[in-house]
Amino acid sequence: TAKPFTRRDTADCGHSSAVPPRDRKSGGGVLKRLKSRKSQVDSRPVTEEELRRKSEPISPEDVMGLQAATRGYLCKLEDNIYNIDFVRFKIRELETNTVLFEISKPPHSDEDEEHRERDVSAGRFVRYQFTPAFLRLRNVGATVEFTVGNRPLNNFRMIERHYFHDHLLKSFDFDFGFCIPNSCNTCEHIYEFPQLSEMCQMVDRPYETRSDSFYFVDNRLVMHNKADYAYNGGH
Repeated sequence: TAKPFTRRDTADCGHSSAVPPRDRKSGGGVLKRLKSRKSQVDSRPVTEEELRRKSEPISPEDVMGLQAATRGYLCKLEDNIYNIDFVRFKIRELETNTVLFEISKPPHSDEDEEHRERDVSAGRFVRYQFTPAFLRLRNVGATVEFTVGNRPLNNFRMIERHYFHDHLLKSFDFDFGFCIPNSCNTCEHIYEFPQLSEMCQMVDRPYETRSDSFYFVDNRLVMHNKADYAYNGGH
């Protein structure tokens, strides 16, 4: 399975590593902190197969009806016509400001491009391993840095749905807003986790906790990333 990011545990340090400079405009110089929408629309339950048969573009309301993690991807790599590229991702515990880990995209190479063309998952799947203590955290900040191509992003939005054994644990809905062309942008998503009754099962069944992250521009699906999670680190 493709692993587009390299992972570096940083539980003992509170600083982020430097990212190689890129020929991009700053997205404003201020770190945006985004909270998930509180009022999320209850959508009609829908299956992955039904969405694949749609003739119209997949919308935010469509994916909010999914009752299980997807098996495949609901859009193609070529649908990312805005050249959105996620280059760094960091998770920290908000109360203590402890950096739990940080991942960054390795430098681009021709070999990577060849691999990307062969592998439909390239750049779209990542596997995480946490300790059981992660499940007891209530508030987590996820800082993401991403670059944008030569088109502006209007109403850039992410819907992220987390499942365990095809049971929905939590759905998050974040608005990035507008991003200028050829920019490098940084924002922090604030995750408020619910109390989970399935914690012991999630520890005992690594990588059966999964998520789908859907990215929309003007309510049209342009990117779909997937992840799975283990909570047995240190065992």
